[in-house]
Amino acid sequence: MERALKHKYNVGETVYFTASNVARPAATGTYEVIRLLPTDGDDCQYRIKNSTEAFERVAKESQLNVS
Repeated sequence: MERALKHKYNVGETVYFTASNVARPAATGTYEVIRLLPTDGDDCQYRIKNSTEAFERVAKESQLNVS
């Protein structure tokens, strides 16, 4: 029986995003959770937005911390 993963963060919450080695280092910083996305394997996903960027990013829960 497969268990459903529960998102740790909520829409509107401020989180600290740590970019992976592949992403630009400038991406690391404080973001707002815009939308909860379906899980990717064993990791919940989120759409996040930084106020200084014109676009949104997709981040895995393992890349986020409480801000």
